[in-house]
Amino acid sequence: MAGYLTTHVLDTARGCPAEGLRIDLFRIDGETRAHLKTLTTNGDGRTDEQILPAGEFRTGVYELVFHAGAYLDACGTPPETPRFLDVVPIRFGMSEADAHYHVPLLLSPFGYSTYRGS
Repeated sequence: MAGYLTTHVLDTARGCPAEGLRIDLFRIDGETRAHLKTLTTNGDGRTDEQILPAGEFRTGVYELVFHAGAYLDACGTPPETPRFLDVVPIRFGMSEADAHYHVPLLLSPFGYSTYRGS
């Protein structure tokens, strides 16, 4: 079995999945940061496809960039200038070639958390 990467974004302030949140995926090689793709979360707070499906999966260092500010604006969260959380980058390593890596984001306007999910 080849590895793959997924995410799930939950809006903990509103108590619902974060629909319509843009996510960029980057691969990090030393000082080089290469953009691989952009996805948007669906009504369940997940992407419609695996972020890195088995055919594209490689071990290494990656970064998911969650565009939280634009999502919060679209939800009608009262704006502040500048917004406390705007872009949330999560850099992580994937070392197991046959593992499922799940990187969820629990988001509110003033905080977030993540972990290696299943």
